[in-house]
Amino acid sequence: MGSLRGLRLAAGNCFRLYERNASSSLRLTRNSDLKRITGFCTKPQESSKASSNPYSHRVPLHKPTDWERKILIWSGRFKKEDEIPETISFEMLDAAKNKLRVKVSYVMIALTVAGCILMIIEGKKAARRNESLTSLNLEKKARLREEAALKAKTE
Repeated sequence: MGSLRGLRLAAGNCFRLYERNASSSLRLTRNSDLKRITGFCTKPQESSKASSNPYSHRVPLHKPTDWERKILIWSGRFKKEDEIPETISFEMLDAAKNKLRVKVSYVMIALTVAGCILMIIEGKKAARRNESLTSLNLEKKARLREEAALKAKTE
């Protein structure tokens, strides 16, 4: 009986330790408490350092180049180059590039469709003139044979 009781106590202690570790890891996921992770004592961060830099949470800004300024204008973000500020966010630049990329793809789609229509029209005109690739190849081969025969006679 005594060994069974000791076994229960050991199992209970192991379960409590496991429960304690599991609950502390759950607490860490809710709020990141670095003291629990490392197990060392740490000094609390001073609030004066955090408040001294009011721009700590701002988006990093970028000074646009001349090419990026043209992209901002072509994308429709700004009307004139004078309206573009000295520094812009990377998100604004990415959005302008994406908008310009979409516009270029629309132009390429339109040019492809126009090229296909043009080729269809030219093909129908050639068919009316009885021009086909087969007839053109036969004429070319006949011409090459005649030139080869003339060359053989002259030699």
